[in-house]
Amino acid sequence: MKNLEKSALVVIDIQVDFCPGGSLAVNGGDEIVDPINNLLLEHGKKFKKIVFTSDWHPPEHISFASFHKKELYSVIKNGKQSVTLWPDHCIEGTAGAEFYPGLKSEKADLLIRKGRNPEMDSYSAFYENDRETPTGLTGYLKEHEIENVFLCGLAFDWCVFFSAVDSLKKGFNTYVIKDLSRAIDLPPGYAFEREQEILKLGGKIIDSRY
Repeated sequence: MKNLEKSALVVIDIQVDFCPGGSLAVNGGDEIVDPINNLLLEHGKKFKKIVFTSDWHPPEHISFASFHKKELYSVIKNGKQSVTLWPDHCIEGTAGAEFYPGLKSEKADLLIRKGRNPEMDSYSAFYENDRETPTGLTGYLKEHEIENVFLCGLAFDWCVFFSAVDSLKKGFNTYVIKDLSRAIDLPPGYAFEREQEILKLGGKIIDSRY
């Protein structure tokens, strides 16, 4: 990869529950672990900062369908927010919340744990889903004079997407590494729509050979 001066790599939610066999598995989620490790080993020192994120939910989280006794993937209202209901996943302190085995998470300069508020979900690495409560990532990146944000991980059409949108809104040059991400893509074609939205906002979709 090139143009890594003043750049940060943000690796999104490579966790057991999001990989095959997990409670909210993304098809092929495990396939990107070795390539991400290779990127970290080959180019990790070129990035000024490396950030990892992980979902880290309390047991009775607002986004869990089981908590509401409603159908999976249905949508409810919580005040002004729409909340998509998922299988129980990435519960704090459980094996499913751990990083996928072998992922070189020790390379991270910063770890952000998302979704800790039981009353609010959190997709983006930058904001909770109220779109007002910051995670602290923006300030961290600006403090270290980061201009370029490279994103990869799980899932492309959810947490990676929202992180890319917020990165662009905060004025960072934003690159989504598509071959190091995987999408849920439900309904089919949803991931393509998300990709087009990133491009319309000024983001770039690249691969790890960039």
